[in-house]
Amino acid sequence: MSANVNKICTMLEMQNAMNTKVHAEWFNQGFEWYRAIWVECAEMLDHYGWKWWKKQTPDTEQVILELVDIFHFGLSLRIDGTTSYQEIAEQLTSELEQPTQAEDFKQTLELLAASAVANKTFDAAAFAGCMAQIGMDIDDLYRGYVGKNTLNFFRQDHGYKDGSYIKVWHGQEDNEHLVEVVKSLDINQANFADLVYQGLKERYPA
Repeated sequence: MSANVNKICTMLEMQNAMNTKVHAEWFNQGFEWYRAIWVECAEMLDHYGWKWWKKQTPDTEQVILELVDIFHFGLSLRIDGTTSYQEIAEQLTSELEQPTQAEDFKQTLELLAASAVANKTFDAAAFAGCMAQIGMDIDDLYRGYVGKNTLNFFRQDHGYKDGSYIKVWHGQEDNEHLVEVVKSLDINQANFADLVYQGLKERYPA
């Protein structure tokens, strides 16, 4: 199994676990993941900038975070309950390695959104095109995805649902702590997600 297929398998497992934590019967609920994709695309366009009547500078970091969020929804759309994670991962890897790109990032993003609206699908090739045009690779995606997914789990485990979770620790938001933890680790370690969780736990006020 290639390194990229292995990474996507891990992300598929994590996505299913997160969805199950939110709703034990998530797979039978018919959640509109495709709608979440095109709504996120619209939000991302605001971060990138599209208004010709005013000066706008792309917020690249925020765009990358939005792409990571979209991948959560894309994975959820691809999990069908019958196809193995390895098979899904191999298909996604193949699509990601053949990016579809329009003239610029905005137009490629519209290809991704159009597929979600018209076909209710996740266009991984257009997603890969967006990644390429914003300067993002599979390792950036994996780092961002595992980090965000692990933080979501950490929040749930520490009172996010009942309102007891503390979002600012030692003068920094949890997202900022996450960035520091992730940067200190090797993403190729088999237990990368566990190490991220442990790193957050060590920083979180008891």
